[in-house]
Amino acid sequence: MAWIALVLAGGSEVFGVIGMKGFTVGKGWKALMLMILSFVLSFSLLSYAMNSLPMGTSYAVWTGIGTVGSTITGMLLYGEQKSVLRILFIAMILVAALGLKLIS
Repeated sequence: MAWIALVLAGGSEVFGVIGMKGFTVGKGWKALMLMILSFVLSFSLLSYAMNSLPMGTSYAVWTGIGTVGSTITGMLLYGEQKSVLRILFIAMILVAALGLKLIS
């Protein structure tokens, strides 16, 4: 159950970043609420996961999911650069997160 909470925490972080981007480009209070609620949910789920999983592993996986999700979202929704090297480094983050899960 802790791993499910951790994955959901990472996903919530991505929605928080989407809300942050929306707020910075002037989309108003809906984007602000998405950001706040998503980050509250993300931190809550991360805290729950840390009750069962090692802190370092939890944090690394959480930030990895957030980083990969935010990068992919930026490329798909906001026209950020798509390059082979970016995708290679995203894959490396995913492999590292998977490795941490396998040894935990």
